[in-house]
Amino acid sequence: MAWYPRATKYELQPESDSQPAIRPTQFIVHSIIAPWTAKRVYEYWRDSTNLESHFGLGYEGDLGQFIGTETRADANAGANRRADGTGAVSIETASNLQGSDPWTDAQVEELIRLGVWLHQHHGIPLRICRTHTDPGFGYHSMFSQWSTSGTACPGKARIKQFREVVFPAIVARATGKTPAPTSPPKENDVALSDADIKRVADAVVDRLLSKDAFDAPRDAADYSPDPKSPQHYWSGRSVFADLVTRVRRIDATLTKKES
Repeated sequence: MAWYPRATKYELQPESDSQPAIRPTQFIVHSIIAPWTAKRVYEYWRDSTNLESHFGLGYEGDLGQFIGTETRADANAGANRRADGTGAVSIETASNLQGSDPWTDAQVEELIRLGVWLHQHHGIPLRICRTHTDPGFGYHSMFSQWSTSGTACPGKARIKQFREVVFPAIVARATGKTPAPTSPPKENDVALSDADIKRVADAVVDRLLSKDAFDAPRDAADYSPDPKSPQHYWSGRSVFADLVTRVRRIDATLTKKES
């Protein structure tokens, strides 16, 4: 099995040891339809399903690897492992709940770097797959044989990015036409003014209150146990309002007992 040096290793067991070997000939990209970090994708594979991908990629460019790239991962239906032993390497990438947003710059960069490594390490050819068995690079909805019941994954915006940005950059970088980015020169710290600090603090609070990033309480009227459902999450504002209501309820109960 092969482990990508830039990825954090979150090894899935027993799948990593028990699933059959493959000879990787394709790289297939997915959107997981959830705003998850790489670690959260790992936890979902570990705790909630018998499926898995080789890699998971968060919005901030955090990349995790769950299974070696020469071991089968079950994210691509007919491309997982074929009768001749070939198979696809898969990556699930964080997205919004509708699967409609583009990859972030950080995600694009990590997809490019991983694609170059897969070409160099496994010899995956620098072309977009022409058929469902053709070696190369592709995305989940490209061929019906790569899904069990049809899919639009990774979404229109990301398919456009894949064809116009990600794949051309993999080719260019792998062939030496564009160098890999280097770390920018270190800049001197500049002190923030009180007004700057207030603006940052206000923006953070507003983000926490408005973003659907918190697990909803199980006793919520519209609660869904499905982590991919919008009803599984609450905004910070909803969580805060619920806490206030619960505290007042407890206070009222205690006051009544004392009287």
